[in-house]
Amino acid sequence: MSGFGSQALPNENPNKSTEVSQPPSDSVSSLCFSPKSNHLIATSWDNQVRCWEITKSGNVVSSAPKASITHDQPVLCSAWKDDGTTVFSGGCDKQAKMWPLLSGGQPVQVAVHDAPVKDMAWVPEMNLLVTGSWDKTLKYWDLRQQNPVHVQTLPERCFALNVKYPLMVVGTADRNIIVFNLQNPQTEFKRIVSPLKYQTRCLAAFPDQQGFLVGSIEGRVGVHHLDDAHQSKNFTFKCHRDGNDIYSVNSLNFHPQYHTFATAGSDGGFNFWDKDSKQRLKNMARCPQPISCSTFNNDGSIFSYAVCYDWNKGAQNHNPSNAKTHIYLHLPPESDVKSKPRSGASGRK
Repeated sequence: MSGFGSQALPNENPNKSTEVSQPPSDSVSSLCFSPKSNHLIATSWDNQVRCWEITKSGNVVSSAPKASITHDQPVLCSAWKDDGTTVFSGGCDKQAKMWPLLSGGQPVQVAVHDAPVKDMAWVPEMNLLVTGSWDKTLKYWDLRQQNPVHVQTLPERCFALNVKYPLMVVGTADRNIIVFNLQNPQTEFKRIVSPLKYQTRCLAAFPDQQGFLVGSIEGRVGVHHLDDAHQSKNFTFKCHRDGNDIYSVNSLNFHPQYHTFATAGSDGGFNFWDKDSKQRLKNMARCPQPISCSTFNNDGSIFSYAVCYDWNKGAQNHNPSNAKTHIYLHLPPESDVKSKPRSGASGRK
């Protein structure tokens, strides 16, 4: 393990965001901040998992590469252990690794599937790692054991999963959304068809565990409540569109403090929204390339997003030598992410 890469050239960012130093050499597939500190993890298509130490002083934010590890093939997902010491990563080598980052330990394999691992979550209340794969299974792993403690068959390939214990929401191919109550994980709580007409790209469970957001390739987000009594509160809205051009919603993140949320998409834009008042709080300037993924830090003071090729146009349009990858750190003012009184604005249904 070591620091990595050479210093990236300065890049003009339309949102005055600060670029992370020494970004990956290929597209970023996931970003996640430590729950305990401003350590940022990025996984990428160059087979690497990288960590930066982020320092924030007032309105100035900076980054320093801390360490990196390598998978045999592109890495697709990541998660932190709740104590902030350990990182999990999974990808196209059909396995998940556990990296004792803060102790300087070596990564070890802790999970295996029959196809790429697409998404994962550490569930501290269960002391288990959950991995979702294109092999159409979810697997629950006790890190002290070699075999999974439970294997859950899915109707199709796992595209996304998100946990706000005891709620876990899993999105698969064919627009299936499977809801689990992790207090009884071996039984599906509910299975629904996505409220969106096109392929699911991302999910985010409500912070109060009462529902979820779903984003699709068709520039639309669905807001869905689980309680049948609250179905009238469900709605969908359009975003990441430009005239007749429609872009994928690639990332959904709730703000950890205010419970508003961010969307990021293939149009290179990110926005902040309030689902309860059906308002867009802030529309940010678009970047010259897609935003593939994004995340808030543990107190919501930093929003990180990756600007790079996002594979929406397939491998034939991917040229890593021409398309540089950037990871940015944005400091959203409270006014951009905190709910504000409704001013007669109409919801974007």
